Amino acid sequence: MAEKRTYTKKQSGPIPIPANEFGKLPPQALELEEAVLGALMIEKDAYSLVSEILKPECFYKVVHQKIFEAIMSLAVRQEPIDMHTVTEQLRKNGDIDDIGGPYYITLLTAKVSSAAHLEYHSQIIVQKFLARELIRITSDIQTKAFDDKIDVDDLMQEAEGMLFEVSQRNLKKDVTQINPVIGEAIKRMEIAATKEGSSGVPSGFHALDKITSGWQRSDLIIMAARPAMGKTAFVLSMAKNMGVDFNIGVAVFSLEMSNVQLVNRLIMNVCELEGEKVKNGQLTKEEWVKLDKDVKELIDAPIFVDDTPSLSVFELRSKARRLVKEHNVQIIIIDYLQLMNASGMSFGSREQEISIISRSLKGLAKELDIPIIALSQLNRGVEGRTGYEGKRPQLSDLRESGAIEQDADMVCFIHRPEYYKITEDLQGNSTLGIAQIIVAKHRNGATDDADLKFKGAYAKFMNKDDQDPDDNPFGGSGGYQTISSKMNDGSANQYPDAIPPIPAANPFQSSGFKDEMPF
Repeated sequence: MAEKRTYTKKQSGPIPIPANEFGKLPPQALELEEAVLGALMIEKDAYSLVSEILKPECFYKVVHQKIFEAIMSLAVRQEPIDMHTVTEQLRKNGDIDDIGGPYYITLLTAKVSSAAHLEYHSQIIVQKFLARELIRITSDIQTKAFDDKIDVDDLMQEAEGMLFEVSQRNLKKDVTQINPVIGEAIKRMEIAATKEGSSGVPSGFHALDKITSGWQRSDLIIMAARPAMGKTAFVLSMAKNMGVDFNIGVAVFSLEMSNVQLVNRLIMNVCELEGEKVKNGQLTKEEWVKLDKDVKELIDAPIFVDDTPSLSVFELRSKARRLVKEHNVQIIIIDYLQLMNASGMSFGSREQEISIISRSLKGLAKELDIPIIALSQLNRGVEGRTGYEGKRPQLSDLRESGAIEQDADMVCFIHRPEYYKITEDLQGNSTLGIAQIIVAKHRNGATDDADLKFKGAYAKFMNKDDQDPDDNPFGGSGGYQTISSKMNDGSANQYPDAIPPIPAANPFQSSGFKDEMPF
């Protein structure tokens, strides 16, 4: 018996395919977009809640972008926002027919009853937008990566720049009620009281810390000087003070020197060895002993160095986050600002790029809640001026000064009058071996000068009251054994039987004068 067959009527039209079975839809939240737009038109003050969060491009549907643009226009003019005013604004913009007419606006307001959860819904819309941006960027980079004509290094910089721009859009911080902030302020005051008034990261230079109370959290500090003034020597002396003397984690990003050159400068500083000897290794036996002994101070010190050339703000941000999280770094030093770049972003001028860099550094300092010190060059304005006051740096001498001066919480200059053959200040005091740290801008405190010692042979800055063996070749007591302080006050004749001073060591032994006394 033949098998009975059954037939069904052929379905007309395309066969329905389950969503996302063969393709992917871009991240989107259309229902939430409709709910947010509807809420903005039924609640009087709803726009103020999302004005810092949403932008027209955050909406996936073009229609919704145009409606939000109309709402923004009304808000800027401080006009009421409702279904009628929005409809009229869309009509003025010539977009009323594109969005589906007044009927579509009516549908949006009918779908919601209140503005509850408006901010939460807006955050979801932003997250979807950021996800779409990442897809767009990676797709664009992937396409260009297959093109053999495009340089890979240029492509990497372009990718960094685009990712940095996306990440910057998401750096939003909610407002905070004042109570917890008061608690944090009092806590920092209590900590400062235990540190003799220093509420920030100490530099180790007493005169400077007295002005600044230590480098403060979230501050951007610009340390500027003309070439040969000792910018790198100053921050390395400071890094040594922080890392060795106070055990504070410090990161040094050197765009000018290699890691080895940087460490050589630290060895010169700590071991007080001349730079040429450190470079060529021509040390005496005594100097090798001194090196072996003193260099132990640097071993295991929480000092981290990075010599990435042409460092971008995007690279710095990712490295800084990791250093703070993994190594408890409490301060970052950048040597120097003008060698950084904002890769992947296009600028009309170098001044605009420096503006983005300085603004990004300030944002990073606030995000990580640590001070960031960036070295900067001064222009040649100083060289054209004369006199003691004329050679002192000014804020207008900062190279690309506008943005740097504006973004910085503190601007300090390093000035050594001796470099300009000025041997006395206006009061007649000697300036030989003296370096002035001029605090020219201090957003949260006073401006003043701090005088330090500078030892050029060792590229080292010191406190003026620090003991320095080089000040007295015979040591603190002159190298002599003394019997009584009265021996030196003109009353030696009161002690006719006193033994004359005996030299503790013969300083002429090494020069062949074995039998001669220094006196």
